[in-house]
Amino acid sequence: MVKEIRFVDVGEGITEGHVVKWLVKDGDSVKEDQPLFQIETDKAVVNIPAPIDGIVKVFAKEGTDVHLGDLVAAVGTAEELNAIKAGAPVQSAAPSAPAAPLQEQRQAPEAQAQGQQAQNILATPAVRKLARDLNVDIAKVKGTGPSGRVLESDVRSAAAAPSAASATPGAPAQQKKAQGYSASLEEQHSGEIERIPLSPTRKAIARNMEASWTIPRAVHMDLIDATSLYNIVEREKARAASELGAKLTYLPFIIKATIEALKENPNFNASYDSEKLEIIRKSYYNIGLAAEASDGLKVVVVKNADKKGIIDIAKEVQQLSQKIKDQTITLDEMKDSTFTITNIGSLGGGFLSVPMINYPDVAILGIHLVRDMPVVKNGSIVVGKVLPFSISFDHRVVDGAEAVKFGNSLIKYLEDPDFLDML
Repeated sequence: MVKEIRFVDVGEGITEGHVVKWLVKDGDSVKEDQPLFQIETDKAVVNIPAPIDGIVKVFAKEGTDVHLGDLVAAVGTAEELNAIKAGAPVQSAAPSAPAAPLQEQRQAPEAQAQGQQAQNILATPAVRKLARDLNVDIAKVKGTGPSGRVLESDVRSAAAAPSAASATPGAPAQQKKAQGYSASLEEQHSGEIERIPLSPTRKAIARNMEASWTIPRAVHMDLIDATSLYNIVEREKARAASELGAKLTYLPFIIKATIEALKENPNFNASYDSEKLEIIRKSYYNIGLAAEASDGLKVVVVKNADKKGIIDIAKEVQQLSQKIKDQTITLDEMKDSTFTITNIGSLGGGFLSVPMINYPDVAILGIHLVRDMPVVKNGSIVVGKVLPFSISFDHRVVDGAEAVKFGNSLIKYLEDPDFLDML
């Protein structure tokens, strides 16, 4: 029996994917579980396997976007695949989007054609929304942008003179002025403007940043005397690499110290329910780590980090970082954080910063470059290793005094890191 492969709800609010690469060709014979194509979502690039043995039929081309319920491919016999073209029902390999109401399913062919034509129009979502708001049939608007793209000015002109919508671009200047027409950026700088669509990852970053910006936040900053931390890393990193197979850095120590600080200040290991006006405290410690990827910032998560030693955390961080580089990271490895750390120092710069909170976490810790600075030791000024940090926090959940306490806890543990479990 032929099986459809549709883009389905994978959780985390993901409703759109991007077909990155086909690993087989249309018409190829494939085996069950053989990878067919790579699809990129907001979170990761994943391989989609064949549900059964058979011949593959490609419906979504490489480089296109798909939405919930969209048909990407089908696998079956040649006869069954021909039946799909003829409109015969088939069995989906995964749950598809809910069926449309009966009256929508029975809509006239002309309405279906108009809907398809509107989908094929080059226009941004904002321009499409404007057309709907102004009751303009965007399929009847002639675009004046690059490659015939419909611009905001085209829609407004069409709304002002519906009967002349198709002729709007050629309307006389006086008529445009009378209609309240204003030239778009593309029209003012024809051939000098390039619009670059956001990748799925950048769309996710944009949405997360918008969600983060809704959080009333404040920031606490301080300095840590990291001399002891520096010494223990320098002393142990060679042995960790040769005997334990781990790349030892400051980060695993910072993660362990952060967990101890969270235990002493539990409102930081939490999220906020704005509907019920409740703080959701968490007794598990999943530490999110902001990681730079080729297509934008991602957050990987060290699950149950409180139950792991320094070396285990070092190995896991190394593995997750490699998966980000190889684009083999999974959705499960990038969700359910309880607190996030962003390592600005690993990029080689920065003294203090204001990190964006990783929604829905209550706070995020920014750690910076360890550098030589003057510190006071036994009443004398000496050169020491100093680690600046900043913590952005949700002021609905915690106050500045609590942030200072959290920072003091972090300082206490990182200035005396010998207590931390190395194994």
